[in-house]
Amino acid sequence: MVSNKRMQLTRPAQAMETRMAIRVVRLGSPRARDEGLRLGTVRRPPRGVPKTEFASRDFYDVWLPDLAPSESLVKQALRASDERSWGAFSKRYRAEMKRPEAARLLALLAALSRDTNLSIGCYCADEARCHRSVLRALLLEHGAALA
Repeated sequence: MVSNKRMQLTRPAQAMETRMAIRVVRLGSPRARDEGLRLGTVRRPPRGVPKTEFASRDFYDVWLPDLAPSESLVKQALRASDERSWGAFSKRYRAEMKRPEAARLLALLAALSRDTNLSIGCYCADEARCHRSVLRALLLEHGAALA
């Protein structure tokens, strides 16, 4: 009987556990509740915004340009007008993310996603035509928990 009571007491505690995960967001958008630390995976900081206001204006808390496409690749993405050119961009971005420093960051974020809430993002309005859609897939491939 005592063991049953103990078991009944632990179940509600388990149900109250929150799931940690990474959210993929548009930088500058309002933060979600429990979003956690917001990481800017962009090549450049937001224009016209003082550095001291990046977080308060919902851009990012920490700048992580090592997960952004290279400058030449950003230009290619902006020119991608069809599925073929977008596929070429995605393939090149994935190749860049295989660099040791980028691969280590992806592995780190995947591991952290099991213990803390994080968000990553970019400025693009359409995630489907943004490197963050590829980044989302890469994080999943590295075992990240995504919201």
